Amino acid sequence: MSIRIIIVDDERLARSELKRLLSKHSQIEIVDEAKNAEEASEKIAEHKPDAIFLDIHMPGATGLELAESLGDDVNIIFCTAYDQFAVEAFSLNAMDYLVKPVNPARLAESIEKLEKRIEQNASSAGLPDDHKLMVKYGETMRIIELREIIRFESIGNHAAIYTPHGKAYLHSSLNKIEAKLDERHYFRASRSDIIRLDAIESMEQAISYGLTATLSNGQTVEISRRQATKLRQLLEFTQL
Repeated sequence: MSIRIIIVDDERLARSELKRLLSKHSQIEIVDEAKNAEEASEKIAEHKPDAIFLDIHMPGATGLELAESLGDDVNIIFCTAYDQFAVEAFSLNAMDYLVKPVNPARLAESIEKLEKRIEQNASSAGLPDDHKLMVKYGETMRIIELREIIRFESIGNHAAIYTPHGKAYLHSSLNKIEAKLDERHYFRASRSDIIRLDAIESMEQAISYGLTATLSNGQTVEISRRQATKLRQLLEFTQL
């Protein structure tokens, strides 16, 4: 496993020492370094690293402020000379908190935690959007990418799929399909439907206190009352 990281610290010597310590771990690839939060934000957006090693006290925005702005976009290991910010750091979902001078054994523990988290995320993320499937449209076989599927509809022991190419069928149950999908992209609307989140163009309140979603292909899908509550929370909607 190769773990891509960025070191964020305003002190050049501190960055050099951390690079020296990390060089003992062959799975670590240092893709860049930054000396302040603004520079770090740009480089994180550019490289999309697996993790950052982040100092707290820097010119401009602090490491804590940077961590808050990043949310869950990247794994964060704080690396600082101050131990009094640990509680606040972990409240921001920091993966670990190292105090300078960094102890090599503690660093190894952090890297082990990072490896496990990356492995867990990879196993739970579901199929990637560019995953290819061969499906039959009438008499024609076509290779499509998962991202093209706007909706899965349960029909007996099979599932109908709706794409820009039309309607096709998969020989699989909706439950089995759902287990393979990335929940960041697909949502179980009801017992009979899974819809792609970025295909939702509008939603209206339904009489049953659920929602009616209109998809990018013009179809409407009923979202059950229970799932409508989950969808509002997922998309951070206020009550409609």
